[in-house]
Amino acid sequence: MKNSLTIAFIGGGNMAGAMLGGLLGNLCRPQDILVVDPSQATRSAWEDKGVATAAAASEALSQYKVWIYAVKPQVMQQAIDASNRFLQDDTLVISIAAGLTTASLSGWLDQAEPARGTRLIRCMPNTPALIRQGITGLYALPAVPSSDRELAQEVLSSVGQVVWVDNEAQLDAVTALSGSGPAYVFLFIEALIAGGINLGLSQAQAQQLALATLKGASLLAADSEDSPARLRENVTSPGGTTAAALNRFAQGDFAGLVQAAMQAANDRAAQMAQESAAAGQPPQDSGKK
Repeated sequence: MKNSLTIAFIGGGNMAGAMLGGLLGNLCRPQDILVVDPSQATRSAWEDKGVATAAAASEALSQYKVWIYAVKPQVMQQAIDASNRFLQDDTLVISIAAGLTTASLSGWLDQAEPARGTRLIRCMPNTPALIRQGITGLYALPAVPSSDRELAQEVLSSVGQVVWVDNEAQLDAVTALSGSGPAYVFLFIEALIAGGINLGLSQAQAQQLALATLKGASLLAADSEDSPARLRENVTSPGGTTAAALNRFAQGDFAGLVQAAMQAANDRAAQMAQESAAAGQPPQDSGKK
């Protein structure tokens, strides 16, 4: 194991749990991790793995090098307000909340004295992280040192691949593609299963065929030197069954529909960022957005 790293998760839900599997035995030992979560059931699950827990933020947080905020966006300001006074000069803060910009996050973090909200990295993981097959988009504030960028990459690489973006707006595109993307794939799987059943297959047969097809095609595309377009062409014989199916997709403007759906996700992510920025103006409410 590499030199052990101390990490505090503020919020101990599914994504935090996914990251734990990649971190333990690689970057961290159980005793190097703290989870802050108000749910007794959540804390108990972490304690069973040998991890320290707390129901609320406390001075103990100051002993941890990396803080990962893994709470729902609507309670993020509340979570930061409860913990920011324990930030240290060298604390690296990572947010995995969707739709909350670094401007909003650093503004809330900087309510502490002295202001310490500049070592901040925002990321957008996706749910395949639960099986360490995720991919995460990362964006760092300019003041974040290269050593902290490398550290964040190590942490997020524990659950899959990472992609750095040059500007924060690109995280909206990451959200639209890989963040929301698993739902698109699951919807397509559902459609394949339903189509198989309509053609006379059993539920079990259709599901096995659909899942194996998606998995195999994805692995082939990842391993092949050919582009996805070339691989598609290799499967498609003129006048054959695949061509007939693809012609129907084209008639329904399948590619355009996918792009329109992604644009809708991108636009909603940008809208959420604007809403969070407005809600993050000097405190005037409970922090709910």
